[in-house]
Amino acid sequence: MSRKQRLVVIGNGMAGARFVEELVARGGRERFEIAMFGDEPYGNYNRILLSGVLAGTHQAKDVFLNPLAWYDAHGVTLHAGHRVTAIDRALRVVHAGEVAAPYDLLVIATGSSAFLPPIDGLMKDGALVDGAFVFRTLDDCSAIRKRAETARRAAVIGGGLLGLEAARGLLGFGLQVHVVHRVSHLMEVQLDPDAGHTLSRSVEKLGVKVHLDKETVGVRTQDGAVSAVLFKDGGELACELLVVSAGIRPNAELARACGLEVARGIVVDDALQTSDPHVFSIGECAEHRGQLYGLVAPLWDQGRVLADRLTEREAAYVGSRVSTKLKVAGVELAVMGERDAQPGDEVVSYAEPSRGIYKKLLVRGGKLAGAILLGDASAAPALLQAFDRGAELPETRAELLFPSASSSCPALDLDALPEDAQVCNCNGVTKGAIVSAVKSGKRSMKVLCDATRAGTGCGSCKPQIEALLAAAAEGAVTEDPSVHWYVPGVPLPKPDLVREIRARGLKSVSAVFRELAAGRGLASGNDDPASKTGLASLLKTLWGKEYVDERDARFINDRVHANIQRDGTFSVIPRIYGGVTTPAQLRKIADVADKYEVPMVKITGGQRIDLLGIPKARLPDVWRDLGMPSGHAYAKAFRTCKTCVGTEFCRYGVGDSTALGIAIERRFQGLESPGKLKLATAGCPRNCSEATTKDVGAVAIEGGRWEIYVGGAAGSRVRKGDVLCTVDTQQDALTIIGRFLQYYREHAKFGERTWAFVERLGIDRLKSVLFDDSEGICARLDGDIQAAVDAYVDPWSEGQAPVHQTQFAERIDVPVSALKRVAGGRR
Repeated sequence: MSRKQRLVVIGNGMAGARFVEELVARGGRERFEIAMFGDEPYGNYNRILLSGVLAGTHQAKDVFLNPLAWYDAHGVTLHAGHRVTAIDRALRVVHAGEVAAPYDLLVIATGSSAFLPPIDGLMKDGALVDGAFVFRTLDDCSAIRKRAETARRAAVIGGGLLGLEAARGLLGFGLQVHVVHRVSHLMEVQLDPDAGHTLSRSVEKLGVKVHLDKETVGVRTQDGAVSAVLFKDGGELACELLVVSAGIRPNAELARACGLEVARGIVVDDALQTSDPHVFSIGECAEHRGQLYGLVAPLWDQGRVLADRLTEREAAYVGSRVSTKLKVAGVELAVMGERDAQPGDEVVSYAEPSRGIYKKLLVRGGKLAGAILLGDASAAPALLQAFDRGAELPETRAELLFPSASSSCPALDLDALPEDAQVCNCNGVTKGAIVSAVKSGKRSMKVLCDATRAGTGCGSCKPQIEALLAAAAEGAVTEDPSVHWYVPGVPLPKPDLVREIRARGLKSVSAVFRELAAGRGLASGNDDPASKTGLASLLKTLWGKEYVDERDARFINDRVHANIQRDGTFSVIPRIYGGVTTPAQLRKIADVADKYEVPMVKITGGQRIDLLGIPKARLPDVWRDLGMPSGHAYAKAFRTCKTCVGTEFCRYGVGDSTALGIAIERRFQGLESPGKLKLATAGCPRNCSEATTKDVGAVAIEGGRWEIYVGGAAGSRVRKGDVLCTVDTQQDALTIIGRFLQYYREHAKFGERTWAFVERLGIDRLKSVLFDDSEGICARLDGDIQAAVDAYVDPWSEGQAPVHQTQFAERIDVPVSALKRVAGGRR
């Protein structure tokens, strides 16, 4: 039997990983030993959804297309987090640090990187100055979100798609957000001036200030961090957070260094072959017939063609007709074909600037040459179909922009849509792929979208997916039960899961997997990493002191009781009840900061003090010297209760909010919950402590009474809480707050914050159950929350009595033999 060829892919992004998927689907594992290199320590993820991660509408885990387990399952060796530094074409070897991978065939899919304009002061010691970021990766999102929590003003340099998405995401942090663009209208590559100006109005209505014809020439810093951007015209804009999104450049340096032909990108022919017959290139780094592509669909076209060719199928890449349908900063946009008219073209346009609507068609020879639909993209599916098929257009052009039931230009004809027509432009999913998945049994929207990835980008294609699902399933559409499961590894909704846990006396995460997952086609009785933390939280809530703590079921923060930072150090926030401290406590905190050379001491938004940059091994010493309890700033638990000064000093105060806040915090400190809990008390309706936008808030009103608000939010989602009830005394407030917290602990989904929980159940139902006792469970809830309170133990006590000897170790020595087994990469 002949030896398999060694195929190495440099790049684990949306082009490289999709190519490998296509290759595996064509039986490529029978022909090739496949190895991949990726700069990031993750599997492949959908970069289109990064704006959602930044805004907080998506979690990082939601955007992965190929998690690490996928590579294992498909026999692909992934060197995750290994940057390739050189290609030796003579020996056919790729070098990435200490890893050397020989190849017979090589695919370069290194994508692109952010272009950094020559702005004075933007860089320091070869890196972006503190407070400045690019917006390309998951790590970029994490870093931007961290800075956004403390900034007041943000500037985004660049008014293209990514810049506008970054600006929209930053709005959710309550910042003043500015977009600075050096040309006269937004998204000038895709939009003409009229469309660009219409988009500016829509973006400014969202709360983003747009600055056009502004060239940024400098960055001013204060204490080493960004404090302002400086313009060529002499103006300036104060900001504490700067995102540079001024375009992209192909990552072609590896190819250039090894002698491949490079123009703007790596030059390839119709076989996607470079100037070396053993080397191919696809994606944003590749230049084909003088064209670079930055949209996902053309990159995936290239991946399919290359997979066909490497498995000896007839195929050639002749370029892609560029079209896309998405949302830009929440505004619908569809663009296809050419932007500008040529002599002899027919231009059909319509604009309603006040509504943010702009539509333009370019008709050439009776066929659609290009289109822009902004603000209302309802006609996009039919236009995309006409564009892709090169169909003759009806004489009445307006019907293309405003199709109606009586129109001679029908809406999208799903039956006439060819099998290879793309329905989801974000993920390059065709009608044929969707119909095939439905025919194979995927008859719910969730299962269908998970299997094909259709609709998991901007979501604008979901109506077409639903129509295809209904048609292909012939009405037999089902609901996927997994949408109701508490965790993905145990196929039970939360009420059923709780009932089974109680009935079987399951007090550890491993016991739940063993009893409830085995034989159900999921975790098969073994641990499911995605389910561990949710189950641990639930079991601790249900069993209190009887819970059997298995530390591998906890996230690192919960194992060492501190919040891990991007550099691997930790932050320590001691509890300061109600935000009220003493000179002695402050001296102690200052002494600890000096003794351990803490890099940053920061006042938090929750009226506490954060010590940042502490190595894991020093955590027990810091806790001991502080002599204060944990503030639980790292866990899904009760965090803090913010207070105003109430009646003690404030001349407007009508209730002692300080005393109530301290009582709340002492009673509920560290209480485990599905999501983090931030509370506040206000001494009068002026609400200086922002109690109405907390998970639970108590606001004093005349007569010594308290209004209790629940379900407020002031993060990526801003929501005023609903009034649950009004109570007469502080003790009554403590009782009803405890009752709500216990009900939330019992009925919320894991990770579901109170605002979503309150919206899902409805405030009327909560009033009926918790205040009117319509279900007769209030006494039981009061008893259960008391038991949870009684079970509290300060987790920082583990500093002097560690659970195991390596709990706070900076590193764990691993035998050399074990290192040798994994040195070749992840298998």
